[in-house]
Amino acid sequence: MSSIHRRKFLQQAGLGAGGALLGFPAIVRGQNLNSRINIACIGVGGKGDSDVNDAAKCGGTIVGLCDVDRRFLDKKGEKFPEAKKFADYRKMLSELGSSIDAVTISGPDHMHGPAAMLAMGMGKHIYCQKPLTQTVFEARELKRIAAEKKLATQMGNQGSAHDGLRRAVEVIQAGVIGAPQELHVWSNRPIWPQGMDRPKGSSPVPDYLDWNLWLGTAADRPYVEKAYHDFAWRGWSDFGTGALGDMACHTVNMPFRALKLGYPTVVECEMASRIYSETYPLTSRIRFEFPERDGLPPLKFWWYDGAPDKEFKPLRPYPNIVKDVVAMKGSLPASGCLIIGDKGILFSPDDYGSQFFIQLKDEKTFTKGDDHEAVKAVPQ
Repeated sequence: MSSIHRRKFLQQAGLGAGGALLGFPAIVRGQNLNSRINIACIGVGGKGDSDVNDAAKCGGTIVGLCDVDRRFLDKKGEKFPEAKKFADYRKMLSELGSSIDAVTISGPDHMHGPAAMLAMGMGKHIYCQKPLTQTVFEARELKRIAAEKKLATQMGNQGSAHDGLRRAVEVIQAGVIGAPQELHVWSNRPIWPQGMDRPKGSSPVPDYLDWNLWLGTAADRPYVEKAYHDFAWRGWSDFGTGALGDMACHTVNMPFRALKLGYPTVVECEMASRIYSETYPLTSRIRFEFPERDGLPPLKFWWYDGAPDKEFKPLRPYPNIVKDVVAMKGSLPASGCLIIGDKGILFSPDDYGSQFFIQLKDEKTFTKGDDHEAVKAVPQ
């Protein structure tokens, strides 16, 4: 197995705006010219489908494909006929063993941590879809194993590769909007079922699905058609992480970096729709409080989620907070990030921070980031 230096991997392994795994060609160039990176892929449907394609497109050799749904596995196997196919990722890692250099992981959230732990414990470099884990304990364990084994790791957070996001971080840290005081982030998720009780009864398990392997580390429950697989698992606390776990890694990415947020000292759900025992609420407003950090003042961060429709209005920032955003856009965008400083505000109107707007205190309207005179003065 080729040895890949962590720093070299991290320098080269960025995610393109389209989600491509850009690191693979550079890593291959940095190794023996006759060597290739052998990649095993856990989860090849949904986002896993494009992860496999991008890994191969960027120079990796796909040697193993794994999915509990035979429809996805067979379809991907047609594109990569040389790859061995498995339903159980444990068998794939055991059988392919030392022939694997790296592993991609994409599936229901509850299996990210267990799959990554096993692969990393075997010394495999990891590209894992977000959210990295379902629990803080799992995340800390992965951090420990990565350091212990000196592994290159990356989470699927494609917004990090946008120039707009990186520029916004520079602008905020240069003090253009002054000392940050408040952060408001909202999302139009969930776009999947949640806010409900467990369905009664059961359905026959389709012959293409290994339901036991799909459940993985979760408690046993009967299969119910369309209730969990596929895509419908995100709203269930046993399998997913709801809107916050699914989208905050994207929409909060830019302010998290710019404001050096770290760990909050207070987390409180201020308001939510009806609470269910097994699924996340239809809408919620959550407040995080951060202490002073690296010279930055204490900060309050509000997260809002919920999918609006004709009959349902989810929780959003109060009108006086976003009035200038509404004036600029005509209505409140489906998702957004608003950072309020003592000299002005920065607004990003999408999930990935790819563009931003600035409005200083003496200004009546927003200006597109790169067109603002204060932004032009910040070195790139």
